[in-house]
Amino acid sequence: MTEKIYEALKKAKSLLESKNLDTHAAQLLMEHVTEKSSAALLADLREPLTTEQQTAFWNKTEELLTGKPVQHIIGTEQFYGLSFEVNEHVLIPRPETEELVFGALEHSRKFPTFRVADIGTGSGAIAIAFKKERPDALVTATDISEAALDVAKRNAKRNGVDIDFRQGNMTEPIEGEKWDVVLSNPPYIAWEESKEMSTTVLDFEPHSALFADDDGLFFYKQLAKKLPLLMSEQSLIGVEIGYLQGPEVSELFQKAFPDARVSIMKDVNGKDRMIFCEIGE
Repeated sequence: MTEKIYEALKKAKSLLESKNLDTHAAQLLMEHVTEKSSAALLADLREPLTTEQQTAFWNKTEELLTGKPVQHIIGTEQFYGLSFEVNEHVLIPRPETEELVFGALEHSRKFPTFRVADIGTGSGAIAIAFKKERPDALVTATDISEAALDVAKRNAKRNGVDIDFRQGNMTEPIEGEKWDVVLSNPPYIAWEESKEMSTTVLDFEPHSALFADDDGLFFYKQLAKKLPLLMSEQSLIGVEIGYLQGPEVSELFQKAFPDARVSIMKDVNGKDRMIFCEIGE
């Protein structure tokens, strides 16, 4: 006997809640299985599932109950109004990172055609979203992981943008050149914080993209050390940070660029989330 959409959703959400997992994942899964938008799904809650849909929904719900992210099950995540392929080789793009892209676009409005580097691009979300909004920008994206770059290249094609992808560690692939905008969402979680993290993140997302030495500050120290030789006279650096890292990271960049205007920006939840370093203002 087939279930109605609302019946299956109610049962799946209850099972997820019993394991302290995100209940909204059930709706995303149902949208995927039924190929409906969220609005259409709400309008059709009393519609029965087909046998194939019901089987697919419950098979995938079993995966959800292991803690596997719904984005890995359906294979995509939305970011800045765009669709991105995601898998175990890249971080799932977060809404907070959209604010880094938005802030960088706002801060760089005054630049004419300019060169942008996204360091540690992962899925390519930052670079691709930026290029989509500023087609005139020449965007380069780097990552140490070949598997991550393969995903990012597919995402660039998926979203119809031309990005120069380069493999290498941190700033290595962009050295010897001058850049107008450098963006990065580097690994910034201290290793000791892992015991407080959900299994959905810890067991399924790449640790190399999550954790950093020096209490999570290692990559910011590398950027602050290397970027002074790479930035144009008038330029912008934007990085995402952990919400407790604002004072330390802003101090690193202020010391590296004594005459720059360094500011800490809050995310939509009121937490410190971004550092912008405006050079040559």
